[in-house]
Amino acid sequence: MGQNAYFVRAGTDRYLPTEHVSGAWNTAEQHFSPLGGLVTHVIEAHSEERGLLLSWISFDILGRLPMTECRTEVEVLRPGRTIELVEARVYAGERALVRARAWLLMPGDTRAVAGGATEPLPSPEGLATRTMGDLWPGGYIASLDVRPVGAPERGRGTAWLTTDVALVEGERAGPVASYLALVDTANGVAVRQSPTEWMFPNVDLTVHLHRRPRGPWVGLDTRVVFGPTGLGLTSTVLHDRLGEVGTAEQCLTVRPLG
Repeated sequence: MGQNAYFVRAGTDRYLPTEHVSGAWNTAEQHFSPLGGLVTHVIEAHSEERGLLLSWISFDILGRLPMTECRTEVEVLRPGRTIELVEARVYAGERALVRARAWLLMPGDTRAVAGGATEPLPSPEGLATRTMGDLWPGGYIASLDVRPVGAPERGRGTAWLTTDVALVEGERAGPVASYLALVDTANGVAVRQSPTEWMFPNVDLTVHLHRRPRGPWVGLDTRVVFGPTGLGLTSTVLHDRLGEVGTAEQCLTVRPLG
């Protein structure tokens, strides 16, 4: 397709994925990470006039994500002047692909009592770039600049990510949408087993934020646990250049390939 964007708008509520969205378990399908950013972009556009801040968002991935046009819709479930709950849905034709709920809260000045976050990660400048394409195929992983902080261990890794690929062609995405478009990568930066021998896709992504992140770098301090009965969990402390911004959790279904 050639665009330097993950999605191209095809109508008021419709978007086409580009080659930069493909992978990682199947290059004929979308990687969820950019789609999560797109859903957040739609929610932010819906709510920006009220000035509310996104504090929590949880995505349910309802099935395979085809590389075809998708349609979005947003519904306010709990309207309010200072607290609002919204739900966004993504469809391919009539099939629901993703359902997300987000809490939006009124901002206030709490600098006098702010505290408790972990120390900032080492700066991405000066860190070596890691090529993840040897582990994960697809256009999405190829679109990233990944810089590990220290040597990764099995099920444990810390890395900075950024990209020069826009979320939606010709549109300015908000800071949270641009940030969340990279967060689902966490499940791939701290692998416990080779993805050529085991599958461990996530069926959800839940993010809590205690402040609005600042791009363009996304810091992922990630730990992956596999249980004994086919369940797994990827847990991440999220960072930007200023320090910790929140957490992300991904529920995994673990099973052998072949």
